[in-house]
Amino acid sequence: MEIGYWGINQSPISNLQSLCFMDWLSFSRPLIIGHRGASADAPENTLAAFALAQKQGADGVELDVQLSADGRIVIIHDTTVDRTTNGSGKVSDMTLAELQALDAGAGQTIPTLDELFEMMGADILYNVELKPFAMDAAGLATAVADRIQAHNLESQVLVSSFNPLMVRRARQHLTPQTMVAHIWYMKQFKYKYLLAKAEAHHPRHTLVDEAYMTWAHKHNWRVHTWAVDDPVEAQRLIDLGVNGLITNKPQFLRESLGWVTHES
Repeated sequence: MEIGYWGINQSPISNLQSLCFMDWLSFSRPLIIGHRGASADAPENTLAAFALAQKQGADGVELDVQLSADGRIVIIHDTTVDRTTNGSGKVSDMTLAELQALDAGAGQTIPTLDELFEMMGADILYNVELKPFAMDAAGLATAVADRIQAHNLESQVLVSSFNPLMVRRARQHLTPQTMVAHIWYMKQFKYKYLLAKAEAHHPRHTLVDEAYMTWAHKHNWRVHTWAVDDPVEAQRLIDLGVNGLITNKPQFLRESLGWVTHES
């Protein structure tokens, strides 16, 4: 078995046994969520980045999914592979085999959602973001719901998207235990919640203020904000009552906040 730089198995992934039951509602403090894993320290959206986020004490990981040309759910942020791999071309035009032949950084490959679920199991929370540019939005939402249920991770997964209609479609295919969230980054997008019908909201951190949190709490919504790497900003958001901080630096943020233990 080959052990990589980040201390994870680089060969086919084996299942980890669950150490405890986790869900999005079981924490007494704000969650720390690794943005594309521990992406400040490992190649983003790779198994290495997700494993490192857990090692750094993250409560969960945020990841981006879309469909390959042959209908597999792959974890990658952009419409193309150009920025994050040694290849070029649109993700939706490439098969899984073609995508996984590429180097996604430091010898890592583009993982599938199944590979991530198999590696980490119920030991961590997942924020699965459906990319809004997906050519087959209905197919992506349905496929993700199917894999969540196949791995019995309904309570550990939250499904989100910038596209409120994708959020609404996902809600139709998910069990009630799986939360959905609408992501937004400009003030005028706030009211798309009417279309999304989401239980949680993921605003850009600069848009979160006292008035927003009062509004969110009035509607009983959870608020997870992104992408927060500055401890001073993190403390401001915690004081306002956010439920989660999505960060590229899980360990740095936890230590800066004085959260030494993995409290649930």
